Amino acid sequence: MSSAVVLKLSWAEARAVVAERVEPLPAHSVPLKDCLGRILATDMLALAPMPHYTSAAMDGWAVAGSPPWILVEAGERITAGQAGPVVTGGVLPPGAKAVLRSEAAMVATDADGLPVLALSGAARPGDPKSGAHIRKVGEEAAAGDLLVKAGTTLNPAHLALAALAGHDELTALGRPVARLAYTGDEIVSSGVPGPGQVRDVFSIQMGHVIESLGAEVASEQHIPDSLAATIAALEETENDAADVVITTGGTGVSEVDFLRPAIAALGGRLVVDGIAMRPGHPTLLAELPDRRYILGLPGNPLAAMMGLMTLGAPLLAKLGSLPAPAVFEVVCGATVPPSDGPTRLMPYRLVYGLASPATHTGSAMLRGLADADGVMVVPPHGVRMGDTAVAFALPWVHQS
Repeated sequence: MSSAVVLKLSWAEARAVVAERVEPLPAHSVPLKDCLGRILATDMLALAPMPHYTSAAMDGWAVAGSPPWILVEAGERITAGQAGPVVTGGVLPPGAKAVLRSEAAMVATDADGLPVLALSGAARPGDPKSGAHIRKVGEEAAAGDLLVKAGTTLNPAHLALAALAGHDELTALGRPVARLAYTGDEIVSSGVPGPGQVRDVFSIQMGHVIESLGAEVASEQHIPDSLAATIAALEETENDAADVVITTGGTGVSEVDFLRPAIAALGGRLVVDGIAMRPGHPTLLAELPDRRYILGLPGNPLAAMMGLMTLGAPLLAKLGSLPAPAVFEVVCGATVPPSDGPTRLMPYRLVYGLASPATHTGSAMLRGLADADGVMVVPPHGVRMGDTAVAFALPWVHQS
């Protein structure tokens, strides 16, 4: 990523910076148990024939020739006129030509009083047909067969198939790991806050939203409002490595905002230093010398979420080789007058198919966001009722 800093980018320009400058994380081997939801980087091949040995598909008897059959011990080679017991999945003994189901067989005696296997009344006409109830080597796949193509998002059935094919790990595209750090000495974690206090709303939601955007959350922490604590939160730790550190608060320029000085102290460079949008204009993106990213979100809850959707969503998608978050058009259900300020991000409700701006959408409010179906990107010149506006989805809202 280049070292140039562009101040007060427009909403679209800020997203373009991420698309143009961020590189996807490299593919790497991932233990099979951790592959759910990952994107396969290379074709999955069968490492051995599937199944890798010939086995019985039913509990019963391995037989050769016609009944009655002389009984032999399990696992012994059988010849015409002989039978040996087998269980489902058990190795088929050499010489077996078919498996007779348990319910289709009965043990009887021959003319000399010796035990033999005969057909029971439950046997079907023609039992046992040659090859019946036998799983042959490689009947599902030969060694080297393509099982799942690269680019597939792995589901539980894919993982089971990989295990059956002999894999202990798969090569998957990188998935970003995020560490979350919330600032604010005034934050309280329970109950109704008193004057000068603010209830913690980030730890209850942010991890879930980050995961819905395609990242793993390594850890979450609250840090005091100090330069030392902020630096410590940004530094990489051996047991808590992350590709992105996401912070809330401290993105202003007052004497109690420590994010920028902390980034500078670690040798980082600002890539996006504020965006011409409201709410969320103090959102910033920086890169540290070790190529980790710092996404600084404002301290107000709606502003933070708008910053996350503007920069964080495309950042995490690009790192994880996922499609860029889509934008689309909605028909505005009310006139939004022009503003002398920047682009406005306005949560909306769909009413009779029209996007009507939600109420209670101040930067510190959450009621409008909680009820929203999406967010309109309203330019400074506004939008008239019936005209279209650019919009983006919220990750927790199902789009029909």
